[in-house]
Amino acid sequence: MSKREKLFDKFPPVSTEKWMEKITADLKGADFSKKLVWKTREGLEVMPFYRHDDLEKISHRASLPGDYPWVRGARLTDNRWMVRQDITVSDYHEANRKALDILMKGVTSLGFVISDPATLNVENMTALLADIHCESVEINFVTPGKAKELLASLKSVLWAAGADMNRVRGSIAADPLGRLVANGKLCVTIDEGLEYLSDLVRESASLPGIRCVNPSGTLFSNAGAGPVTELAYTLSLGNEYMASLTARGIHPDMAASQIRFTFGIGPDFFPEIAKLRAARMLWALVVKGYKPKAEKNTLMHIHSVTGRWNKTLYDPYVNMLRTQTEAMSAVIGGADSITVEPFDIIFRNPDDFSERIARNQQLLLMEESHLGIVADPGAGSYYLEKLTSEIAREAWKLFIETENEGGFLESVKRGIIQKKINAAYLSRKSDLEKRRETLLGTNQYPNFREQKPVNAESERLFPQGVTSGDPEVEKITPSRGAEEFEKLRLATESSGRRPLAFMLTIGNLAMRRARAQFSSNFFACAGYEVRDNNGFDTAAEGVKAALEAKADIIVICSSDDDYAIVAHDIFTLTARRAIVVVAGNPPCMDSLRAEGLEHFISVKSNLLETLRLFNKLLGIN
Repeated sequence: MSKREKLFDKFPPVSTEKWMEKITADLKGADFSKKLVWKTREGLEVMPFYRHDDLEKISHRASLPGDYPWVRGARLTDNRWMVRQDITVSDYHEANRKALDILMKGVTSLGFVISDPATLNVENMTALLADIHCESVEINFVTPGKAKELLASLKSVLWAAGADMNRVRGSIAADPLGRLVANGKLCVTIDEGLEYLSDLVRESASLPGIRCVNPSGTLFSNAGAGPVTELAYTLSLGNEYMASLTARGIHPDMAASQIRFTFGIGPDFFPEIAKLRAARMLWALVVKGYKPKAEKNTLMHIHSVTGRWNKTLYDPYVNMLRTQTEAMSAVIGGADSITVEPFDIIFRNPDDFSERIARNQQLLLMEESHLGIVADPGAGSYYLEKLTSEIAREAWKLFIETENEGGFLESVKRGIIQKKINAAYLSRKSDLEKRRETLLGTNQYPNFREQKPVNAESERLFPQGVTSGDPEVEKITPSRGAEEFEKLRLATESSGRRPLAFMLTIGNLAMRRARAQFSSNFFACAGYEVRDNNGFDTAAEGVKAALEAKADIIVICSSDDDYAIVAHDIFTLTARRAIVVVAGNPPCMDSLRAEGLEHFISVKSNLLETLRLFNKLLGIN
């Protein structure tokens, strides 16, 4: 009988040092850090490879699902989450009909967004929850006021229905400090708002499964903050609530059990996964400082919502791809419930189609991709474990900085947090304008033939926050990266004319093709008509064709060597009957400028500022 051999015995282990020796040799003198190491938006270094050695200093590496500090979550045998859909409630009977309908289509968590808190009463709550078995489905409420009245009405309806109060699950999203920063002020004093919150927590004691305190990180992520910043400030907000509630006589266990966090999920796939894993670890550490009696109360409960920063009006179906990867990040990160917002929510009231797609995106992940059957599906990835540790470290640093400044509320009053968020916004805005960050269909690769969706609503696209009276604190305003590009393109479409950018391709074949493709994408981002060409033999032939086409802009596409001659000839022949643009920054640029050629575009151009200039030259406001 032949002796059986283990396959891996034929492959002796290779040390990290050996790998580095091989990589260094292959780089042929190039700097490893500059060539292969890249940084996230918030400065975290991402290595080209990770090995088991990278886990040696990670404290949570040996923990299992269900182990403190909950990095791997609390679910031991699966990863099933609640599929949530929100319903705007203006007509309570109609909202009930919609809730019953979507419960038959895969939704397991209902979010009722109350339009007018003044309408909250037992009669309307009864109509809203009619025929809904509240012990079998999660029920959540979002209201801009009267949370205590909502809670009282909810309890009355549940008691009348004979519901088991211990089995009812859900939330009432009270976040007074979040509203303070979002609106600039509260309708009451800050102390009264926090006192109201503590009363709400006490009154919810008979409904232990309903969490009434909802620190929301979407306030930060939808304003441009990255995963580390969102995590740090959301933790700080949660800690402010813990401190406020315990200072008002509420036991730490009770306070912690009433808090449910909401995090936005952005396009950074792996960092967003790591953010949720790090969030549970850090919150457990925060709550432990209040000395709760039950370790289970150190577990962070997370609701995740797909972000709005990267959602666009143009090429809107790409939003489905964005929300799908974001939802997958939330799933792998271990969110307890997830809302996938419809692809068109930023520019119109979602219809049945877009809501159905949003629901089914989660159901595909759960039922067809089977991400719901494996506990902590991201575990074991060296990169993800290392990234979790790094995000936790950096977020904790910022959290401690905030606490040293007096905590969340004091930092908000002094504008420290607003300044940090604004800096993140300006940095991302600059990256989009210079195309260091890509928004497909907006600042890169636009659909040349696309027109504005006919039912886009300006008030949804560009909401104007209103604060009555003098604000108490500086606001943090939600924004989208595409907003300024969309305003530019909408201005073009509303002008009554569509400028023509004509690619005058001449000379070196490879260079003229590359620069024509670049320039076509460049001008199409403003909604201009773009006309590419195979190439012209002479400058005169190209200018003649451009002027016959009634081109507003003639873009010279050639090689740097050719520009010294052809650019001069084309500019002279055009005789200012069109705007002449050179694609590139050739060595002869100064001499061409001296002859009157003013406009050059390249990868170094600020796309937004340049297109605004052309709109101005063309008389488009």
